[in-house]
Amino acid sequence: MSRIGAPSFWTPATTWLALAALAAAGMLGVAHAFETFGHYPPCELCYSQRDAHWAALWVSLAGLMVGRFRPAAARWVCVVVGLVFVVSTGLASYHAGVEWKWWPGPSTCTGAHIKAVTAADMAALLGPTKTHIVRCDEAAWRMFGISMAGYNALASLVFAILSFSAAAQRPARG
Repeated sequence: MSRIGAPSFWTPATTWLALAALAAAGMLGVAHAFETFGHYPPCELCYSQRDAHWAALWVSLAGLMVGRFRPAAARWVCVVVGLVFVVSTGLASYHAGVEWKWWPGPSTCTGAHIKAVTAADMAALLGPTKTHIVRCDEAAWRMFGISMAGYNALASLVFAILSFSAAAQRPARG
């Protein structure tokens, strides 16, 4: 219960920041569940998408703390969270495009470029430890023709729109 005349902590911006933190944590949880229980190891591009969700999570949580003392500033944090989700949309769209062979991916995980094999490389290949490179240009899982990267792009786009929408809403006067 808030004091009379004191602004409520739960504005559209702070409410969205709490939901954005949950959304980012949920996206990370789903990614880790696919890895742990589905045995789908992530590729290099998957890790970059996870980094974006970690950023969204931490910025949202920091925004909640800022919003506790400066509710008006929470709207600006929603803009930052929206920009993080735009970056996430771009990263996931790029990855989905690599999977569909619309453009080349990084040479480190697509096999697009073959480098000269050195003696050290041969020793590593013949050694006791196995090296498995997860390819970025092959979708490990699809549902309705859309890969995990594709769903990540769609979800991140929705979260970006919701972030900008929350930033545009003014708190109710009461």
